[in-house]
Amino acid sequence: MNILLDLYLTFFKLGLFTFGGGYAMLPLLEREVVENKKWATKEEILDYYAIGQATPGIIAVNTSTFCGYSQKGNIGAIVASLGFITPSIIIITIIANFLQEFSHIVWIQYAFSGIRVAVCALVLNAVIKMAKDKVDTKVNLMIFILTFIAIAFLSLSPVIVVIIVAVFGILMGRK
Repeated sequence: MNILLDLYLTFFKLGLFTFGGGYAMLPLLEREVVENKKWATKEEILDYYAIGQATPGIIAVNTSTFCGYSQKGNIGAIVASLGFITPSIIIITIIANFLQEFSHIVWIQYAFSGIRVAVCALVLNAVIKMAKDKVDTKVNLMIFILTFIAIAFLSLSPVIVVIIVAVFGILMGRK
């Protein structure tokens, strides 16, 4: 299959089934891009994901852009990004046309409530998987805990925290 078509269809599928944004996307992305397509290693996907989170824009789109770029350069980045956002554009357009008419229906409210809970579980699963792979030393555990505290309890910007730990990583690598 043409690689550009494959990129588009793969990220279309990811965009179609990624409820809850970028965090929920990681397990699906890993399965499709690493295990099924072999377009990247697990480490590369985590790197794309980390950079995607630290750069402006939507994490999931940024990550798909990096994946597409790794396969086919600029055109691959554009095609993968378009593939990822197309389902959202279609679904949001449909929902926007009908939500006001149906939002009062109890089972619709229950469905959205259930989806929110499921997204929380997907995010937790992604965090646990990443932590198992990367929190493998005492230093990494310390970084993990301090980063969590800084963001969850001190309300520091994730961008600032990522910059700080990147500088720390560079300094630790020099020794």
